[in-house]
Amino acid sequence: MRELIVKELEANQRLDKYLHKYLKEAPNSFLYKMMRKKNIVLNGKKVTGNEILQCGDSVRLFLADETIDKFRGNWVMQGEISLYEKAYLQYRDIKVTAEYEDVLFIEKPSGVLSQRFDNHLYSANEWLIGYLLKTRALCAEDLKTFKPSVCNRLDRNTSGLLICSKTLLGSQVMGQLLKDRTLHKYYLCMVKGHCDLDGMKEAYIYKDEKNNKVTVFESCDLAPLSYADKLKPIKTGIKVLAYQEEYTLLEIELFTGKSHQIRAHMEHLGYPLVGDVKYGGNENVKHTDGQMLHAYKLVFPKMTGPLSYLSEKEIICEKRFVI
Repeated sequence: MRELIVKELEANQRLDKYLHKYLKEAPNSFLYKMMRKKNIVLNGKKVTGNEILQCGDSVRLFLADETIDKFRGNWVMQGEISLYEKAYLQYRDIKVTAEYEDVLFIEKPSGVLSQRFDNHLYSANEWLIGYLLKTRALCAEDLKTFKPSVCNRLDRNTSGLLICSKTLLGSQVMGQLLKDRTLHKYYLCMVKGHCDLDGMKEAYIYKDEKNNKVTVFESCDLAPLSYADKLKPIKTGIKVLAYQEEYTLLEIELFTGKSHQIRAHMEHLGYPLVGDVKYGGNENVKHTDGQMLHAYKLVFPKMTGPLSYLSEKEIICEKRFVI
């Protein structure tokens, strides 16, 4: 018999999902059969698998050690732990802006991926796990049932705030806030020209998946008919903060969060971001490190429940653009 005590970072998930993570090689049929036969019990009681786990719950597996080891598989290799440690050491310029029990907020520099893709070895996501291992907020054993992760994404060459989950509850709450758009996101950007736009601008956006580039149209009628099914409405809030010679510093609020939205929308409006070679910014004498775009502020809505400590809180990491 093996007993598993549910930790806080593992709570608020279904029992069957928890079991799938712990016994990742076990087929569904085996797990549900073991629950029916009471070879797997929760707090000493028979289960169906849809029970929601709470911190401190006892999950008992009345299975042979050989069976458990067989179905656990090689859940985490030393090489994987080494990857997290190396990512943490490589990205020394990632800074923790604020940290709480369930979530933390980090400042991603330009040039760092939010999450891995293709053959890229490291991202902020690997740095996060490396950081939590280094600070002993979790141990390697914890990774078999839950992996902390980055909850939102920024373009590689956009700097600023990333929301990271430390627990499953943190991941669920942040995911819901991002989904229903009650979490307000603000950006700072430097654009070319003397921009005098103010207020919310609406348009439609089309993404060319093959070339990873989007096009903005003022209305659906102005887009090719072949784009009709893939057009998405966008809303971008614009506020002028300061003028510097032939440049303008803006605060942008995202009311929708489409790929490359700020960069493409500002180009469409005639004010491309400085340093944004993909959307009309051109490489220039200012030697910018990517586009001058920085996710600098998050404003939380009024909240109740276990993460109420974030209610109406502002998370800010300022950035000064030097022109």
